[in-house]
Amino acid sequence: MDFGLSEEQRLIVETTRAFVENELYPHEREVERTGVLRRELIEEIKAKAIEAGLYAANMPADVGGAGLDTVTWLLYEKELGRANYALHWTCVARPSNILLAGTPEQREKYLFPCIRGEKWDCLAMTEPGAGSDLRGMKATAVQDGDDWVLNGTKHFISHADLADFAIVFMASGEEDSPRGKRKKITAFFVDKGTKGFAVRDGYRNVSHRGYTNAILEFDDCRLPASQVLGEVHKGFDVANSWLGATRLQVGATCLGRAERALGHAVEYAAQRQQFGQQIGKFQGVSFKLSDMATELKAADLMVFEAGWKYDQGTVTDQDMAMAKLKATEMLAFVADEAIQIHGGMGLMDDLPLERIWRDARVERIWEGTSEIQRHIISRALLRPFGA
Repeated sequence: MDFGLSEEQRLIVETTRAFVENELYPHEREVERTGVLRRELIEEIKAKAIEAGLYAANMPADVGGAGLDTVTWLLYEKELGRANYALHWTCVARPSNILLAGTPEQREKYLFPCIRGEKWDCLAMTEPGAGSDLRGMKATAVQDGDDWVLNGTKHFISHADLADFAIVFMASGEEDSPRGKRKKITAFFVDKGTKGFAVRDGYRNVSHRGYTNAILEFDDCRLPASQVLGEVHKGFDVANSWLGATRLQVGATCLGRAERALGHAVEYAAQRQQFGQQIGKFQGVSFKLSDMATELKAADLMVFEAGWKYDQGTVTDQDMAMAKLKATEMLAFVADEAIQIHGGMGLMDDLPLERIWRDARVERIWEGTSEIQRHIISRALLRPFGA
């Protein structure tokens, strides 16, 4: 693995960081204090992101994206991760790569408009009674002639209020397994406005202000067979094939925020004086900075090693679980220590630290909780011994 950046990678990092600092940072205070990301602001920043070549940069070049390899994409995600989540995720959108699994007709209807910035997508798996245990979902899709009829509820669905359509995973049958019956899952495209499909306001969230969640309700929502994404009853195959690297994406955005928090902490420790000297000279502060930097470096190496292995075709679920686990827990540690170094000022919203601290909490929950990541890791360690 080459630890140096190519000229192209350096250019992407510099371009993305400049965009974040010039176009996103100036609007953070508004979004944080109001909890609202205005549609006019979305459109304004989106147009600039498209012009800069940063919009839908996660997509392959042959469908209109930037065609970045995984390591370069993670470098880009790390820079975007420095900013308020709603600003970078909504205004510099990265459509779900699960859209690539669609038929040519589905790509024309859903994928390409998302890449052009004409539509937004959202992904709906989680239910009130089924989070980590997706096989426990109760929302159903029942075949009726050539159609499918959907019933049930999904919640915690990110930015569904903005999305033009949802990619919804439904229990579509049962099959035998060594542990008894288990659900078969099918994925569907559901357009907003479809009869029987309603989007309700979600929950107020301490993390990621301006980045909304919603509740999706399906009441005899009828869809033609052409709305199935992938094969019938093969929804897990679709998800596993196309969504694996999202854990690395979470890790990369955590790196960006941690780096920003550490930067503030180092600057403050060098400038703030108490008892006649810079506080950074006190061992209680200097050791915090050392530990923060070391944890950040370790997480950085794990995320980018997993990204490199992803490009080589050698990455394992264990690699990605370790990277996600380390990066998310590192961010919580670095954000907390940065606030401790600043004292009371760290909790004031004049600085981004209290926002980074709040936002860090959800990272250990979504895209697989820390407990799920530990389960994946331990299972991989024990599997050779038949345990």
